[in-house]
Amino acid sequence: MRNEWRDLTFLHWDYDPERVQSVLPDRLTVETWDDRAWVGVVPFRMKVRLPRGPYIPWVSYFPETNCRTYVTGPNGEVGVWFFSLEAARLPAVIAGRLGYGVWYHWAKMSVDQQDGSWEYRSRRRWPGPGPESTASVVVGKAIEPADVTPFQHYLTARWNLFGVRRGQLTFARASHEPWPLHEAIVAPWSDDLISAAGLPTPARAPIALWSPGVNVAIGRPEVL
Repeated sequence: MRNEWRDLTFLHWDYDPERVQSVLPDRLTVETWDDRAWVGVVPFRMKVRLPRGPYIPWVSYFPETNCRTYVTGPNGEVGVWFFSLEAARLPAVIAGRLGYGVWYHWAKMSVDQQDGSWEYRSRRRWPGPGPESTASVVVGKAIEPADVTPFQHYLTARWNLFGVRRGQLTFARASHEPWPLHEAIVAPWSDDLISAAGLPTPARAPIALWSPGVNVAIGRPEVL
């Protein structure tokens, strides 16, 4: 698949690793930083097409929000485990579930820019109705590539993803340039996606980063 991920915000909270491990599939091990697991909610705008096909009006353009954590697989690779992915186009939901074994959900969504801030809204339609997620993000100054901290790199630089398809664990690679990152402030925000994943609702504001986006190539999934 060929994707463009645009106007993206990384929102992250820390959790007890054992608590996050308890909601992961077998054979995945939660990855930690400073002895804490990290759970993210990442809203953005998506453009998607097949490797040799064109972008299709309306179908190829939509908002997406994923709820995720970071894991090590049985192949020794580190990557992303998606608790859920919300998308505003039903064909993308079906393709993601069938093709990559990731838990896409159809949602009513919007991404808007106004007065220097980005507004993200999502409310699950199917299966549902279900959880909602909203955030207002003020974008700050750009972070020079040389100034990106190891922790910021850990939260954002992810090149692999895991899924479960027909009861089997799957693995796929994602290729893209390093994220151009900006500082960000989030106020207000509200999220039900993390609690829907079986984890406690965050009690404090997230660590936030924003990016104008990257172009992404996602490889074929393989069974582990």
